[in-house]
Amino acid sequence: MLLPYYNRDLVEAGCDEAGRGCLAGAVYAAAVILPADFENEWLNDSKQLTEHRRYALREVIEREAVAWAVGVVSPEEIDELNILRASFLAMHRALDGLSVRPQHLLIDGNRFMPYGDTPHTTVVKGDGKYMSIAAASILAKTYRDDYMNRLHEQYPVYAWDRNKGYPTKAHRAAIRQYGPSPYHRRTFNLLGDAQLSLDL
Repeated sequence: MLLPYYNRDLVEAGCDEAGRGCLAGAVYAAAVILPADFENEWLNDSKQLTEHRRYALREVIEREAVAWAVGVVSPEEIDELNILRASFLAMHRALDGLSVRPQHLLIDGNRFMPYGDTPHTTVVKGDGKYMSIAAASILAKTYRDDYMNRLHEQYPVYAWDRNKGYPTKAHRAAIRQYGPSPYHRRTFNLLGDAQLSLDL
């Protein structure tokens, strides 16, 4: 059973990201402020849900949330910053997009780069513990999936419609055969062996 809040008396935003471990594409993050009385029996960590249920819940979250927003950091920015800092920046961009200012942030994971002077709490596996983080995980995941499906139409050889940029054997085999696309993260070990991606 997910918890409705960490601080009952504060306007609280949950934050999560998607795409951190991918070889290609942007990293996405979402921030969600849910009503204090929000209830949904299906709400859970996005990884525990079917694709159909994630998209159905996205509609519910967007309709019923007090505020929500999605932040994006490009592959070029990831290579420039490193993926950890890029993930924090994506969360900051999502928070920047909220129409309501949160008084407290609930962050999935164990690290975060402070967002101004807004207090935050990091929660390991928070997307399976708090409603607002679970909601953020669903938005981040579905919006990133939409983006990777669009990129797949341009570069079908990498099968991004199936692997969404994650390091599957087929994805790495396609990189080896066709070389990296403009959307691959050049600072990542694209081939999964000792050969660095920049040597391709």
